[in-house]
Amino acid sequence: MTLSGLLQNIEILKSHGSLDQAIKGIAYDSREVKEGFLFAALQGLHIDGHRYIEEAIARGAVAVLHSQALSQYRREISYIQVENSRRALSPLAAALYNYPSRELTVVGVTGTDGKSSTVWFIYQLCEALKKSAGFISTVQFKAQAGEEKNTLRQSTPEAPAIHKLLRQIKDSGSTIAIVEATSHGLSSRTSRLANVDFDVAILTNVTHEHLEFHGTFAQYRSDKANLFRALSRSPQKAHIPRFGVVNMDDPNHEYFRSQSDSPVFSYSLNNRQADLYASNVASYLSGSTFTLHHQAEEQSAAVSLPGLFNLENIMAAALTVIKLFEVPLAAVCAQLTAVKGVKGRMEIVDLGQPFRVFVDYAHTPGAFMRLLPLVKEHTRGKLTAVFGSAGERDIEKRVQQGEIAARYCDRIILTDEDPRGEDPMTIIRQIASAIEQAAPGKELFLVADRKEAIKLALTRAENEDTVLLLGKGHESTIIYSTGAVHWDEHGTALLCLEELGYRG
Repeated sequence: MTLSGLLQNIEILKSHGSLDQAIKGIAYDSREVKEGFLFAALQGLHIDGHRYIEEAIARGAVAVLHSQALSQYRREISYIQVENSRRALSPLAAALYNYPSRELTVVGVTGTDGKSSTVWFIYQLCEALKKSAGFISTVQFKAQAGEEKNTLRQSTPEAPAIHKLLRQIKDSGSTIAIVEATSHGLSSRTSRLANVDFDVAILTNVTHEHLEFHGTFAQYRSDKANLFRALSRSPQKAHIPRFGVVNMDDPNHEYFRSQSDSPVFSYSLNNRQADLYASNVASYLSGSTFTLHHQAEEQSAAVSLPGLFNLENIMAAALTVIKLFEVPLAAVCAQLTAVKGVKGRMEIVDLGQPFRVFVDYAHTPGAFMRLLPLVKEHTRGKLTAVFGSAGERDIEKRVQQGEIAARYCDRIILTDEDPRGEDPMTIIRQIASAIEQAAPGKELFLVADRKEAIKLALTRAENEDTVLLLGKGHESTIIYSTGAVHWDEHGTALLCLEELGYRG
């Protein structure tokens, strides 16, 4: 596509050079530039892409998108100055891949916790009902032949990656795309999802998270609600229903309902006013049994996934496919026993040891409150939690995590999560201070090295104890000030168990 074709929906402040350049791709990382690419110079928290324009040109860039005045302009290069190059990147990416979301049924899932699981559950139900789908989540993608791990360390990738994946989903023959929509991705500050035409918007829950980015809870909630506002903004597609789904048990559900002109349906664990509600619920670490009610239908069901939080996510997925495909409740419930959990979500680590070990991604106060009471209730021995908190992220949640852990855990081992540019021990001590204040005398250890922390937890575990390894889940790196280092939580736990003599 020519540069002029890409720029049709862009407000240009100034331009230099020809607009007839053929553009073969877009990159915002100069190391990813190839011959014939447009390089988007983005201003980030630590890195300013304008400093890498010459490197991008050396690698083959023929056009540059920028927001700052430049000291030099090469005659053979096209330069496009805009007010905000990050925001302009979204419509450029959509145009480059010929607006793939217009050709798909696009389901967006937002919320503080449960997004990746809900995306994964919807995908599995679609496949079970013979509806071809692809998906984009924190954990993995399914855009072409098979599922692949998300190695980007971005729950919602930047716009070029989003539209490329959506194009691959469409070109692979799928008709449905399920997209994890984070508050960062939905924010106008990043505009990663600004040019995705959504048909379905789902809210799992909203609790305390990412205030370092959004500033206030009100802004955080509003940015998430952009997904529901998108239902009104996006052009209606032929023969594709448009609706929202909200968790009626979340106190913010009415706010999200009010942000869309489309019908918004609800689910609840106990409120009979919801469009889909549950009764006769029995929840264990091994799974849950329950009865679902939808309109005049009533159906007993079970899932092999622990906790009420997984049941909530299952209900969000079930209600979505019921409304999307107009199928009866019974047809969906028949598929629930086969639904599998997401990697790194209450994932069992077992080498025959006399205590239970789980890897889970829980890293927010809300996730701690959903998980820790459940595990405590079903643990005969002591409950140990190994966790930390991310650097350069929401500082306020560190105290909350500590207070919740102190309430439910018998032993707490604090360690690195992703310190980034912060001092690791400073983060750990902030959490520790909350624990010491909430529960003086609590068995507490501060071990920055995550492998050593896990080994300590496993060494001290006894018969019928439970050890929770929290915060990393599926992630494949730990980020320090010096960069990212490889990490495998499940694999590290197995290695530590082997070092302690367990062989399975």
